[in-house]
Amino acid sequence: MTLSKTLTEARWTHVALPTSDLDKAIEFYTTLTPLVVVSTHEDKDGRNAWLSNDKQVETPFVLVLVEFAKDKGKKQPQLTPFAHLGIEVPNREDVDAIAAKGREMGCLHWEPMQIPPPVGYVCALTDPDGNVIEISHDQKVYEEVRTLWGE
Repeated sequence: MTLSKTLTEARWTHVALPTSDLDKAIEFYTTLTPLVVVSTHEDKDGRNAWLSNDKQVETPFVLVLVEFAKDKGKKQPQLTPFAHLGIEVPNREDVDAIAAKGREMGCLHWEPMQIPPPVGYVCALTDPDGNVIEISHDQKVYEEVRTLWGE
């Protein structure tokens, strides 16, 4: 299948978050989530990194992390105490493994817990700037959209 590289309709493409330390933020996201670095950019005002699921070409969605030179070293949490980015994992054990790693790294925000539908089994982490990242299993966001809108 050949995909057009040109946008043909309006589409939600990214979420952007400021970061006080781009290198620490990249390490956090590439260690504790399935995100990988797509590209990086730099100019006189700062630098940024675009992260996404590996090879997510059909429906690209990017987390843009921006380190402004004037704000380097100043934490800037935007998503807290409940506002968060959500990442769904395929297995319940994945939540526990990520929580264990987060606990070890000192960034576990919520211990794993079972919450009634549609939430599922969740834990949360805080990134180096204090933003909350939810890790869920059986939340069925992916499944529900595919069921309602799939072919």
